[in-house]
Amino acid sequence: MRAQADRLGYEISVKSITNIVFETIKIGIIKSNLISMFAGLCMALYVSEASFFDKIGDIVLALIGTTFVIGAAGAFNNVYDRDIDIIMERTKKRPTVTGQVSAKNAILVGSALSVLGVILLYWASPMAALFGFLGLFLYVVPYTMWTKRRTVYNTEVGSLSGATPPLIGWAAISSDLNHPALLAIFLLMLVWQMPHFYAIAIRRMEEYKAASIPMLPVVYGLRRTYYQQNFYLILLIATSALFWSFSPAIAIVNAVVSVAWLVLSIVGYRRMPESGWSKTMFIYSLYHMTFIMLVIIGYSLIKPLI
Repeated sequence: MRAQADRLGYEISVKSITNIVFETIKIGIIKSNLISMFAGLCMALYVSEASFFDKIGDIVLALIGTTFVIGAAGAFNNVYDRDIDIIMERTKKRPTVTGQVSAKNAILVGSALSVLGVILLYWASPMAALFGFLGLFLYVVPYTMWTKRRTVYNTEVGSLSGATPPLIGWAAISSDLNHPALLAIFLLMLVWQMPHFYAIAIRRMEEYKAASIPMLPVVYGLRRTYYQQNFYLILLIATSALFWSFSPAIAIVNAVVSVAWLVLSIVGYRRMPESGWSKTMFIYSLYHMTFIMLVIIGYSLIKPLI
């Protein structure tokens, strides 16, 4: 009986430590970014006519290296934002806020992950390492430390970092950085983030206001955010044309689901309460990106086999 209790206590302890580590490095953000990184990687495999299994070493290095780099960015962000995270409901229980992880230890974890991540990406390809470092730098310095608390354009600045994962994946496989498919997925990720994060900002507007973070709806209100969101959704639809040379099918799919998002935005804004509209926009944004990335991955891996 005592042995079972000790084992149960050990399992709970290990689970708690794992959860603390995952929250410190923002495992949710890592997962979502790995999908786009892998999509970029698969596109590069397709256009370069490379075999998945012939490149398995570089693929594994890219996956682990990207995980480490994004985890490092999350750890550094958690350390720097402790003072505002404690104010916001969705972040006040982060380990760096509650004291479960000290600032010093979080910085050590972030530093170790940064170095290891860039090294692993370098072994895949020097260009992948460069994009990995660039994404980390953009997220920590221009976004977290500079624009997040100073300007409504923090979302645009942060989107630059969020658009680097597919570049990492592509560069791990191919050195051709002039291919239109690479520009297509980069711009898709860049533009998608604005309506996605506007939806979050509207849902958490009071929290951002309390923390003095100048998100667009906090500074300019809901109506301005609505118009700006629709502007970016129109740009998102336009990115579909860039996929045509890679795959007309993917171009059409992206156009259809993006047009649906715009229609849902316009209709929802007129008929739904603010909370319902923003929640719908947020959920659809997740389905939109996940679906598009899976379509790209599936097409890139299956088409050569047909």
